[in-house]
Amino acid sequence: MIHFLSRSFLFSAIVLLLSTTFLAAQTQKPTVYILATGGTIAGTGSSSTAAQYKPGDIGVELLLAAVPELSEIAEVKGEQVVNISSQDMTTQIWLSLAHRINEILLQEHVAGVVITHGTDTQEETAYFLNLTVKSHKPVVLTGSMRPSTALSADGPRNLYNAVACVVAPESKGQGVMLLMDDRILSADDVSKTHTLNVSTFQSPNYGPIGYMYDGKPIFIRSSHKRHSLHSEFDVSTLNDLPRVEIIMGYAGANDLFIRAAVQAGVKGIVYAGVGNGNAPAAALEALAAAAQQGIAVVRSSRLPSGPSTQGNEVDDNRLGFAASWMLNPQKARVLLMLALTKTTDYQEIQRMFWEY
Repeated sequence: MIHFLSRSFLFSAIVLLLSTTFLAAQTQKPTVYILATGGTIAGTGSSSTAAQYKPGDIGVELLLAAVPELSEIAEVKGEQVVNISSQDMTTQIWLSLAHRINEILLQEHVAGVVITHGTDTQEETAYFLNLTVKSHKPVVLTGSMRPSTALSADGPRNLYNAVACVVAPESKGQGVMLLMDDRILSADDVSKTHTLNVSTFQSPNYGPIGYMYDGKPIFIRSSHKRHSLHSEFDVSTLNDLPRVEIIMGYAGANDLFIRAAVQAGVKGIVYAGVGNGNAPAAALEALAAAAQQGIAVVRSSRLPSGPSTQGNEVDDNRLGFAASWMLNPQKARVLLMLALTKTTDYQEIQRMFWEY
């Protein structure tokens, strides 16, 4: 009888242990890393209505403390990468971010990464990471147009939405995203369009890939451009990127800045031309001379939407140029820097601009 009771007790204990373990696994929150880089979301002003403020003034701990609701949806871990205004973003910081994100996402228990970032260069960082993060796990950039001390600051809601987007299963495989003002925007098309408005980020060519509603992402499309695990670019051993400059076209533009860039030793030039990436005769001649010297030349457009097409008004094949297709000049620069880590052949570079 005692032996039977002992066996029965042991069996009940095992069942209880297994049940407890199962329930714990079911209720365990996903882990999300928040990598903070500064910007307006971490800015402070002298009052709640002050127009002037200091970006990057508070750390990641205070950012998280302002949104206690995050603990309801995720186990959040914060890291301060840098604390700067995003106009001071550099390629070295981009590489550090890519290295750290790829390390973090190798951890099985991590659902994804959120990056808080100033809005001025946010689209460039997003696109760089879209091409260099080697995981299907979601990476979402967010920020704010109003500092943390402002009346109706937009940062806390954006941060909550970004974490909620990362933990949603349907966010996997979407590439790097930018989430502001309830819009989910793909890194390959997002652009800042207004200097002050909280709805500044738009996708001028394709529209958002989704929206946040009631704390959950609703996706309406996916980007068909290559990204993340499907990208051919590997920055794991890089400490810097080839120097590429953007030169703008305008009425009366000449060869002055092109010659200066060549003399400075740049490896590539993105020409932000008029219309369909066009350039005045003097500028076009200087760009052709630069290409002859082995400098990669990509034609883009200063216009906010539409493609820069190959061979439409400029004989790109004769001159050795590539055209940026749907990428604006700042994103074209990002792709050209990465392309130059692999090739200087303009036809290969053109292939990359079609695919990315």
